[in-house]
Amino acid sequence: MTDMPAYRTLDVEVRGGRLRAGEWSRTIPADHHGGPLVLAIHGITASHRSWAPVARALLDGAGHDGAGHDGAGPAVPGDAPRRLLAPDLRGRGRSNALPGPFGMAQHADDMAALLRAAGASSDAPAVVLGHSMGAFVSLVLADRHPELVDRLILVDGGLPLELPAGMSREEALHALLGPAIQRLSMEFPSAEAYLDYWRPHPAFAGTWGADVEDYIRYDLDGEPPHLRPSTALAAVAGDNEDLYGGDALLGALGRLRVPTVLLRAERGFLDDPARLYPDEALDRARREYPGIEVRDVPGTNHYTIIMADPGAAVVARTVAEAVRERTDGPHAVRAASPERVSDTPG
Repeated sequence: MTDMPAYRTLDVEVRGGRLRAGEWSRTIPADHHGGPLVLAIHGITASHRSWAPVARALLDGAGHDGAGHDGAGPAVPGDAPRRLLAPDLRGRGRSNALPGPFGMAQHADDMAALLRAAGASSDAPAVVLGHSMGAFVSLVLADRHPELVDRLILVDGGLPLELPAGMSREEALHALLGPAIQRLSMEFPSAEAYLDYWRPHPAFAGTWGADVEDYIRYDLDGEPPHLRPSTALAAVAGDNEDLYGGDALLGALGRLRVPTVLLRAERGFLDDPARLYPDEALDRARREYPGIEVRDVPGTNHYTIIMADPGAAVVARTVAEAVRERTDGPHAVRAASPERVSDTPG
């Protein structure tokens, strides 16, 4: 029998108000400090609750008794981190009242405030992982606040998206996210109606469960019968500009000096074969950013790579590996080298 991680929420002062975050831990220290600390940053229309499966795989005491979180074997070794901290990004979840302007630089500064409040410093930098848009935020955080970041794990995100020929960035966003953008303008009379709206989503076929339902319920804002998804459309529009390049992201990639792993999902947003990063795009990225080690995660799509097994277990093991390999001292981060690039087949 494993010990389930404790969970709590906290609020941190940032520009314009308070940012909400969730913290999972083996034990919650009275002073909120201690490490090692892992920061997990969610995607463009998500919330911190998307990380619950990863947090459980990482922190449920798996390594102590040899049983993994799913009973199939150890998810992570016994020296796994003690805390995983995950924000609701500005404009999402319980941080959705925070004002713009948005963008990766603003999110990175918000994350720096959260990390410092949680006890991270140049003497105790965090391992940072980001999913989808959260991976873009992670890269810019490491560039703008390098003293706070020891290592990066990018989960199906972070590399500039390719703008389809003849499309504006707004058109490309709608083509990429489709129903997710439409959903943000909808109202629902009850939480059950919102769950019913989500149930046919092909990404969760075969993996629907309590974690998915908790994530969906948390996403609602307002009161019945006028419940709405909590992500602000203005935030999505404001952040979309940085996903196709721009100084903040391209500069961060060009100056990347911390060991970095990219985990790529096998399938796309709708559990379709169209990956977010097709083979040809990833091949170009390997040439342009050879310091990023690429690993494919079989049996996953863009959502389930963090929200269901086997993806959550792979992400947890990758985080635990990063913690074990943490560099010694605040300034001992090394530039990633081309030798660290995997030969992962398409």
